[in-house]
Amino acid sequence: MSSTAASSRPSDRFAVCVFAASAESVAPAYRVLARELGGAIAAAGWELVYGGGRVGLMGEMAVGALQAGGHVTGIIPHQLNSAERAFTDVTDLVLVDSLGERKLQMVQRSDAFAVLPGGIGTLDEITDVLTTRHLGLHAAPLVLVDPDDFWAPFGALLDHMVAADVMPAATARLVVRATTVPDAIAALRDS
Repeated sequence: MSSTAASSRPSDRFAVCVFAASAESVAPAYRVLARELGGAIAAAGWELVYGGGRVGLMGEMAVGALQAGGHVTGIIPHQLNSAERAFTDVTDLVLVDSLGERKLQMVQRSDAFAVLPGGIGTLDEITDVLTTRHLGLHAAPLVLVDPDDFWAPFGALLDHMVAADVMPAATARLVVRATTVPDAIAALRDS
């Protein structure tokens, strides 16, 4: 990863990377949340960077941003192009060779990170960004959009790590939880 999250970004606009579920079985309320977040990112004049799929929360979020006139960059590995069905209507679609390259491109193109409900892939992305922030490799904020405590078990695990003295409390505080999309946008703006 680069020494700053934005150092190798190709554009000069503020970019927010959002990690989210690609599962089609997600709850309708999460779909609404994803569209709202995508629209709010666009309304703020920011670029949305995400995993490039048109399914699950990923697709809903991209649609929300596009409908609000936003710039959307999707990054997807060739092998997931069929599984997650790349969203070809985004502003920029970047096809890469691996999940590792996808994650690296997402981080390098972003100034901040937001997280919607997601599965093991989303968890991997969160921990990677948190680890690199902890190590001082970037200073980008990490905001969990969490209206119904979906991420509470993750927060409890971070607290447990602090209590067990395997992680400093300052690292746990790097993760901000927002209960509404407006709160998430404010946290991204103010961080």
